[in-house]
Amino acid sequence: MTAHSSPPSPRTSAPRPGASEDKRERILAAAERLFAERGFFHARVAEIAREAGVADGTIYLYFKNKDDLLISLFESRMERVNAELTAAIERAGSEPAARLRAFIDTYAALVVGSPALAEVLTVELRQSAKFMKEYQNPRFGDFLKILAGVVESGQEAGAFDSEMPAPVVARAVFGMLDELALAWLLGRGEKFDMVRAAGAIGSLVLRGLERRTS
Repeated sequence: MTAHSSPPSPRTSAPRPGASEDKRERILAAAERLFAERGFFHARVAEIAREAGVADGTIYLYFKNKDDLLISLFESRMERVNAELTAAIERAGSEPAARLRAFIDTYAALVVGSPALAEVLTVELRQSAKFMKEYQNPRFGDFLKILAGVVESGQEAGAFDSEMPAPVVARAVFGMLDELALAWLLGRGEKFDMVRAAGAIGSLVLRGLERRTS
């Protein structure tokens, strides 16, 4: 405070700790809803601002542009997804098959429980050329590492065949789950039971990983 300034009124006082983060999260939540509802291309920054209850210009205090907002949304939500998957694996105990099923079942439950988020992560991200071409995608790398870690630990324990590299298995499993989620989302969840179908994928993968004894 300078000698010529007056004490701030309650309206202009410094924001409470965490207020900036709360506002950023409101913007992300609004973007999640509108990207899922209207699509990435059709959702306007001004609409996201209104949905979040902030001024249009406030968006640009936190994000460079709409692509940056989409990438930030992905990073934020994938961090949560990875944490939930890790927790589910830990709860499953040490048995390799149970840990792999926990990953697959939890992924399916997250899709069904948060369809708007699943729509953004599965469908709308593919609409951003910046995301697809330029973004390094470390959170998705973490996702694959978690899954590959489950497979690798099963191989080390002698429960899974070690012929197939764990990172390759992780990408193959994700490919099946991603395609399943895409079909479920495009069908608006009406054509099949996502969780049950994911369970079938789990059984298929476990049969393929089963260690053969001669």
